[in-house]
Parts: sequence; structure tokens; C-alpha cells
Amino acid sequence: MHSGNQWGGSFDIINSNSGESELEDRSRNMELDRGALHHHHHLDETQQSWLLGPPESNKNKHIDFGCIVCSRRALKWTLSSLAIAFLVIALPIIIVKTLPTHNPRPPPPDKYTLALQKALLFFNAQKSGRLPKSNGIYWRGNSGLQDGSELTDVKGGLVGGFYDAGDNSKFHFPMSYAMTMLSWSLIEYGHKYKSIQEYNHIRDLIKWGTDYLLLTFNSTAIKINKIYAQVGGSHNGSTIPDDHYCWERPEDMDYKRPVQTIYSGPDLAGEMAAAFAAASIVFQDNTAYSKKLIKAAQTVFAFARDSGKRSRYSVGNPYIEPYYNSTGYYDEYMWGATWLYYATGEANYILLATNPGMSKNSKAFYGIPDLSVPSWDNKLPAAMLLLTRFRIFLSPGYPYEDMLRMYHNVTSLTMCSYLQRYNVFNWTRGGMIQLKPGTPQPLQYVSTAAFLANLFADYLNATGVPGWNCGSEFIQSDVLRRFATSQIDYILGKNPMNMSYVVGYGTKFPRHVHHRGASIPDDKKRYSCTGGWKWKDSRNPNPNNITGAMVGGPDKFDRFNDVRNEYNYTEPSLAANAGLVAALASLTSSGGHGIDKNTIFQAVPPLYPQNPPPPPPWKP
Repeated sequence: MHSGNQWGGSFDIINSNSGESELEDRSRNMELDRGALHHHHHLDETQQSWLLGPPESNKNKHIDFGCIVCSRRALKWTLSSLAIAFLVIALPIIIVKTLPTHNPRPPPPDKYTLALQKALLFFNAQKSGRLPKSNGIYWRGNSGLQDGSELTDVKGGLVGGFYDAGDNSKFHFPMSYAMTMLSWSLIEYGHKYKSIQEYNHIRDLIKWGTDYLLLTFNSTAIKINKIYAQVGGSHNGSTIPDDHYCWERPEDMDYKRPVQTIYSGPDLAGEMAAAFAAASIVFQDNTAYSKKLIKAAQTVFAFARDSGKRSRYSVGNPYIEPYYNSTGYYDEYMWGATWLYYATGEANYILLATNPGMSKNSKAFYGIPDLSVPSWDNKLPAAMLLLTRFRIFLSPGYPYEDMLRMYHNVTSLTMCSYLQRYNVFNWTRGGMIQLKPGTPQPLQYVSTAAFLANLFADYLNATGVPGWNCGSEFIQSDVLRRFATSQIDYILGKNPMNMSYVVGYGTKFPRHVHHRGASIPDDKKRYSCTGGWKWKDSRNPNPNNITGAMVGGPDKFDRFNDVRNEYNYTEPSLAANAGLVAALASLTSSGGHGIDKNTIFQAVPPLYPQNPPPPPPWKP
């Protein structure tokens, strides 16, 4: 190494001139340098050298760069190495950085996402009232604009809502249940809906339903004495023009559509309370609307709990009982009270849901297999799972713990019953669980059970618990996931018929769906009540595919008849599709796996420290 200046070179200064005059110049220059250094005494060495500059150059001074210039061969080798390094390392980097960049394409949506997007469209096709331009179903138009026009206490009548199935009736009991289920799926899996750009869509569907249900009673009152329970329908066996006798598009209805009014009905009112309360959580970002929904939920729940109005809403009504007959109402008490607690945080609702008298009257702990089957008529397994969620994530302790633990135990047994190894339910050879043997339209029960099973697995995973016990056997939560997957896969085409039971999904699906609007061509012609029968009886495929509709499904031998008149096979419904939507949302990998643990509890107050009020006296 050679000692040198700050740039790394070594300098030999060879003077060609000498003499006194040069010494004087040098002395003078040194004095100037000392003055400059004194003036910049606060600068560091680097700054001082920069200010003073490099030594004065002289034509006769020789600069020796040392051994680098000693050998021309070494210099040539060094320069060649630098050139090669530039070509090998630097040039590719420059080229890559100058090329235009492309964001990687997102992975294609999985089959559950594709099916979910279609299943939501079914609700667009079922809309009644004045439709938005963006409804997306070209063969649907405004309809039911005179519904409830004879009512004097409802401004504008009962316009809106959803038609229930393949007819043109609006049953408010299953409609409310469908809105509750859609809201529940959105609360748990909102991140998934956002990832597939369906978040606003499902919110619009829920609001379409709740806006209509708000018309069915005096939602501004503290106390009500009646609810409008249904619009349209049919007297069983009737031959007068009505929703069943006539085969008309909703847009062409020209017959009377009577409104059914109930003056008691804890089941309908309890379900409506659940729908409003669940939707109020969905719309927490819209404070005014959320509060309006909570107020409505509290009003109808007070109607449900009115001791003078404790009889099933469908009893003795020939327009309701043959179609949506409610078998009890204590499950709706538990269901509605739990949703109201989550929406308001008011302890009296959770105290009611966990009151021992509730479980006794609902037969929650009787171990009846049929009570583990979720449906529009039986909310027990769903309500107990919702309460199990409370225990798993918040562990509230006294005075709720004893009942919550029992609800949790029953929920665990319900999940065990869905597993084929325990033989609680029969299964078809093709792999479909038979939850309601002898009852037609099985897929509505299968899809909803798949949702509950997968949701319970997600609850376990969210708390780091790998599974649960079925008796003495520990079952991994993935077993539940496989059950849910197998049942939804069956619905989507993995069955002996090799047919998707969701219209528009896959290449083989039902083409003769029992549905008035889908079966009559949109040819600008109006077909009368009986004039539409030719479309009902036609063997031709429907001119309009009702995309996303899940039909009733196969029989216990996995056989399916794609015949329009055989409605047990080919008719879809709101309640069934709501369960399907929820199950598909739980299974899709879009947006990642898992649930949103916190949104549902935002109104629930801190539980510790707590001084809970004593349980209210039980009113059977």
C-alpha cells in the first residue's frame, strides 16, 4: 500500500525549479492556508479539504499511481474483468428494470365462488315491486304494484319484498328467515363477499327484504296488535284465480291477492325480530337505518312475547297452514332474543335466551334427531350454535354459563349426528345425508346443515381448538369441513345423476324448473290465468334460466325428474337458497378462510367486571 491523499493516489512532487523566490511564494501560501483554516476551525477534515481544494497542479509534477500502472497486462486484465462483470451483472438488472411491469393475475375463483355468485342472482329474480334498472334479470320487470293497496294503514300498500318460490306468493315467515340467514353469512364472512365483489350486492338484497318487512306492521309504534303475514297465496284446492291455480308471470297477474293478517304469532314475530336485529348489525355503518331496524326488532319481539298473543301464526289459516305451517315458537324466542342481544347488548335478551324455561319448552335437550335439522321451521340448532359462539369467544360466566355449556354440548352432539359413522341419519348411496326422511325437497336441509357444520369448524379453528368430542371419541374439525364440502359438492354435481342442482352452474342442470316467470317467454305477450297452462305443461325447456336457483333435489334413491309439474323435484325457494348462499360463503377460499370474530359482538358491553341483573321471572 502507498500512503496518499484522500482520493487514494500517492504523489511524488519533483521540483524542476528551485530558488529563493519559490521559497518565498511557498511561505506566503502557507500563511494564507493557516488563515483559511483558522476561519473554518469548526469544520471537520472532509469539509476543510473540500474548501481548500486539491494541491495546486503543475505541468512539471509527475503523478505515480503505483503498481497499477506498473504492468500494462494487469491494467488490461482489470479493465476486461470490469467489462465482463458489467455485461453479466449490471446490464441484465438495467434491462429488467426498464421493462414494463405487470401485476400477477389473481388466481381464478374456486367453484364455490362461482356458484355463490349465481346463487345470489336467484334473489334478484324473485324481487317483487318496482325493480331497479340494475337488477340484472332481463326477463323480470315491475310487478305486484297493487299489493296491499286495499289497506288503509299502510301508505303505498305492501309493494316490494320477494316471491317465495315458483309461484307469486309472498310468505313473510320464510322471507324473514332468508334475510336472517343472508345477514348471518355476511356478518361471519364479510371479507369473502368483499373479495369477490358481492358485498354490496348481498347488502342490497338484505335491504330489499327488510325495507319490505318494515311495511308489514307499524314499525314506529312501541306496541302493535297485528302483523301482515302474507300477500297472495292460495286456498288449498281452490279453483278460483289465485297464485296456485293461475300460471302467469308476476308482471301479468290480474287476480286478487289477499293479505293475511295475524293478531297473534310469536313464531312469525320472533323470526322478524331476528331478521331486523341481524340486519342492523350488517348496516352498522348506516347508523340511522341500523337504529330503525333495532327499534323494529324490539317492537315485533314485544308482540311475540305478549302473553295474550301466544298461538302459532299459521293455525287454522288455509292460506298459510298447508304451505308454511309453524310447529312451535320457542325456537324463535331463543333465536330472536339472541340476535337482539348481539344487536343491542341489552342483558334482558340474553337472560331470556339462556333461561332454563326456554330450553324446557323448546325441547332443546330432548335429543330428538329431527330437532337437529335446521330449517325455516326449526331454528333450534342455529340458535344454539349462535349461543355457543357467545360462550366460545366471550366466555361470559355467571349467570349464563350453565345454560351456555348445555347449549354447547347439544351443538356438539348435533355436529356428531351429521357424521355418517354414527348412523343417526340415513344416507343415499350417492352420498347425500337424509335429514328429513320422507320429506320432499331435501336440499334445503342439506345445504343449511352444511353451513352450520362448517361454521362450527371455523369457530373451533378461530380459538385454536383442533376438534370436539363425540362421546369418548375426539373428532378433528376437518371432518366437519369434509362433511360440508361433500354435501355441497353433491349439490353442485358430484352425484349419481352427474347433475348440478343449481341452475346455470356447470353444463348439466335442471331446464324445466317449476317457476312461472322462468317458464313463460318474455315475448311481450300477456298470457291469462289459464292461458299460461300451456307453458306449465310444456315439455320444452324453460325459455328463461332462473340462474342460481337451487331446486328441491333428488329422492332417497338419488333419482331426479327434471319435470316442471313435479315441483318436489324442480321448485326452488327463498329459504333453501339462503342456506345455500351461506354454505357457499363458508366454503369458498376467496378472501381467505376463517370468520370475522368481532363484528357480531360490537354492541355487546364488556363482561368483566360485571354485576348482571337477576334472571327475569319466566313466563311460559
